Amino acid sequence: MNKRVLWLVIFFVVLIWSAVGPNDQFTWFLEVLPAIIALPILIYTRNSFALTSLAYVLILIHCVILMIGGHYTYAEVPLFDWIAEWTGSTRNNYDKVGHLAQGFIPAILARELYIRLDVVKVGAWCNFLAVCFALAFSAFYELIEWWVAELTGEDAEAFLGTQGYVWDTQSDMAMALVGATLAVFILSRYHNKLIAAKMVK
Repeated sequence: MNKRVLWLVIFFVVLIWSAVGPNDQFTWFLEVLPAIIALPILIYTRNSFALTSLAYVLILIHCVILMIGGHYTYAEVPLFDWIAEWTGSTRNNYDKVGHLAQGFIPAILARELYIRLDVVKVGAWCNFLAVCFALAFSAFYELIEWWVAELTGEDAEAFLGTQGYVWDTQSDMAMALVGATLAVFILSRYHNKLIAAKMVK
């Protein structure tokens, strides 16, 4: 099966599953909206500015994370309820997985754009600025959550997923920082090879 077709099949299968009987319809819409917005952008730019295979795989993983969180709400994902019970925690930490990804994936996307658009050369500054971008993106998303909460009131509680934790916003951004840092340390060399091959074509 063509990789592009497989990507789309996985995306839509998970999206449809996510949309069937979610815990909260409004929360589902808020959580999956970034994935729904990303899809037409990726399709539109596929021919003019195709990303590396790594970037597309990571974007798909992030979309799946969003869709799972949308279906159950981030505070009620069953696997993480079990993990919380097993570890003696009172909190479902699936949202931290989402925020780890919120740093990990944007960092790779940022460094790809930086390098391919010749914004900054491969190296330490590129990785540093990619981490900075991911952290800024995370902070901006926290602002969006705040604005949604202000506009919708109590309806946004499941979307925020704070679960009564006073440092939720700060810990979310900290997880994004960890995710971005891990991304540049783990994947930079492999990513550089993929970018180099893409730029030769």
